[in-house]
Amino acid sequence: MRGGAFRSSLLFLLLPILLILHATTVHHLRHHNNAAADPSLSTNSRWIVDDRNGGERVKLSCVNWVSHLDAAVAEGLSKQPVDVITKKILEMGFNCVRLTYPLFLFTDDKLGSMTMRQSLHKLGLSGSVAGVQVNNPSLVDLPLVNVFQEVVSNLNENNVMIILDNHLSKPGWCCNDNDGNGFFGDLYFDPEVWIEGLGRVASMFKGYDNVVGMSLRNELRGHRQDLKTWYKYMQKGAETVHATNPNVLVIISGLNYDLDLSFLQTNPISLSFNKKTVFEIHWYGFSDGDDWITGNPNEVCGRIINRITNNALFLLDQGYPLFMSEWGVDQRGTNDNDNRYLNCLLGWVAEHDLDWALWSIVGSYYYREGVIGMEEFYGLLNWNWHEPRNSSFLEKISPLQTPFQASDLSNTNEHKILFHPATGLCMQSHSLSLGPCSEAVALDYTLEKILSVKSTNYCIQANEVHMPLTLGIMCDDSSSKWEAISASKMHLSAKNKNGTIVCLDIDHKNIIVTNICKCLSTEYLCDPSSQWFKIINSTSFNIAPPIVSISQI
Repeated sequence: MRGGAFRSSLLFLLLPILLILHATTVHHLRHHNNAAADPSLSTNSRWIVDDRNGGERVKLSCVNWVSHLDAAVAEGLSKQPVDVITKKILEMGFNCVRLTYPLFLFTDDKLGSMTMRQSLHKLGLSGSVAGVQVNNPSLVDLPLVNVFQEVVSNLNENNVMIILDNHLSKPGWCCNDNDGNGFFGDLYFDPEVWIEGLGRVASMFKGYDNVVGMSLRNELRGHRQDLKTWYKYMQKGAETVHATNPNVLVIISGLNYDLDLSFLQTNPISLSFNKKTVFEIHWYGFSDGDDWITGNPNEVCGRIINRITNNALFLLDQGYPLFMSEWGVDQRGTNDNDNRYLNCLLGWVAEHDLDWALWSIVGSYYYREGVIGMEEFYGLLNWNWHEPRNSSFLEKISPLQTPFQASDLSNTNEHKILFHPATGLCMQSHSLSLGPCSEAVALDYTLEKILSVKSTNYCIQANEVHMPLTLGIMCDDSSSKWEAISASKMHLSAKNKNGTIVCLDIDHKNIIVTNICKCLSTEYLCDPSSQWFKIINSTSFNIAPPIVSISQI
């Protein structure tokens, strides 16, 4: 009896310890077995990869979530619970959030300790306070720093990867040349305070598994821009972040509103660490004014892509990932300038299989540039943050949310697929029409410019005008040779059996046909998007050859 009582007493004393050890073990196993829950990302040449998962590629398909405006709090918390917003992000196919923040949130203790209620009331936003009390009551009286932490925690718990982006210093809308936030030495941009702030943020979020990257500074700009200063402080900022948290990717921006990294061609950045450096660029339709509607779209697309190639794309060849951390369009679909830019951009992004972050999830702001409740027409969600603003846009970009290419081509089925940017669709495995890119037909494209079905003797041939493509086995004539023409290099042209030069096009049923090539001149009112195609690299393994009927041969 005495021995049994002793064992019972010992068990009673040890039980809490055993339960803690069990919970810790379960927590560890859950994180160990969930690839999304504990990413350890690095770079392998131009790709971002998961170190734990054999170096498998991880494609950042992000959406920007704004948290840098005057209220210094993540937008939308008066409209929806934070967990609902996070789950909407996942439902729309994104695996990542670029979460913006003002530097002073972490370097000005007076701002950081202000509660969300106080911050909103200070701006006269009593309606927003009431909305937060309904949708996020546990956050309304937390200090602003803690509200930011809670948003990060919720994303983290939902296995959404997070990139923390220092958007500016003083809370507010970004950006212009004279806002005091543009470059080192500006009114609100003390470089030493900035470095201190980066260190604080890196330290604060070191224990968050899904905080995978830190973007050092958004859109450097203004009359103070100077290369010597850029190298001095961007290198110091990068070293500070890496020394504090060596697990995160260090994301570095260039000059002129993040449009220019060209100086790195001849003078690479010098850092003490490797395999953690990513560079970022931005590209909007309005970056070039109204060129898309006043100029020929082929010429404008070709010219701007040439500029981006010179300003940033060379970094892929230097062995760095290039992250397009901001791009976006008016989601209403009525902005012709944006619509034409979008088709060019999607073709280019697909061709290079870039990592990216769309602007933005925001449907409306608490307060922006003096306006209460301003609607964001570049936002994925509508004004009340309940539904997508434009579901067809989400369908169009969905192929870009997963990788076309693996980081290691040695053990994969490398081939080509035919992508149509205006629809976000690809040539199908069961027909020569457009459909989901997950079912795209695997192609080869030879040096002789013959486009053929991979692992078959069939090549794709031009037909008469307005007629669908055909498949043939006599592949040595001009009808089988497809050349990328026009300044955009997105018209695929061949000469049909009648000797007529034609281009790939689509009809109203998304069947791929051949038509007379359009918009090749300087005409600016013409829209070439139906004839824009891209032959892109792919390593998908689940692609079968098409079913070929006698009528197609």
